[in-house]
Amino acid sequence: MTAEPRTLLASRRLEVGYLGQAILPPVDLEIRAGEFWAIIGRNGSGKTTWLKTMLGLLPPVKGSVEHGRQGLHLSYLPQRKAIDELYPLLARDVVRMGLDRGWSFLRPRLGGEPPEVERALDEMGVLPLGDEPFRRLSEGQKQRVLFARLSLSGADVVVLDEPTSAMDQVAEHEAFTLLDGLRKRHGLAIVIVSHYLGMVRRFADRALLLDRDTGTAISGAPAEVFSDERFHARFSERPPAIETLEDENG
Repeated sequence: MTAEPRTLLASRRLEVGYLGQAILPPVDLEIRAGEFWAIIGRNGSGKTTWLKTMLGLLPPVKGSVEHGRQGLHLSYLPQRKAIDELYPLLARDVVRMGLDRGWSFLRPRLGGEPPEVERALDEMGVLPLGDEPFRRLSEGQKQRVLFARLSLSGADVVVLDEPTSAMDQVAEHEAFTLLDGLRKRHGLAIVIVSHYLGMVRRFADRALLLDRDTGTAISGAPAEVFSDERFHARFSERPPAIETLEDENG
């Protein structure tokens, strides 16, 4: 009998908001090792506020956030790039930051390049770009480099806030595929904010729909969430089909 994956992060009657005022109803859920969670909702629905509260960047209004074990490692990739593109960073320098948080381009590591950096670049398909300035890469290439950094971070839970917002559909599909491979190889949990419902249905194990305007918070398997009347009332559309790129392109 296969053991149930351990719970890494949980919200217990968690209410989020500002200045003691909740903007969403209480949320109870558990994020387990190896799960792919998608947080969905329209712009301004409270998704980023909920994420930041789960990460401990904002205090809960009510309820609590629980870690499944001591020393749980969370990695967060926000909407806006955390790396100043004016810094003279090569792509490999960005990846190395995931391996050694004390590294600085002003204080280069002695003893040569760690082999893990090369493997991470190769795993994400950007090994030939290792010596390119990060700021000159395309949006898709930058995301691959940041995913490579995440793979070296030793994180138990990786949280990404709309990492594919600047990508076209093909690049977005590639990004979801890379993240899915990352969680399968490393056994980590992925929590991603996305507006692309087709990709959510294809890749996510669980989904959380948030909507502060209607006081909605629904979690479950994507098919269950997309079938809920509150989803239809807000999005006014049928549940997304499990389309493929081949189907779309004929």
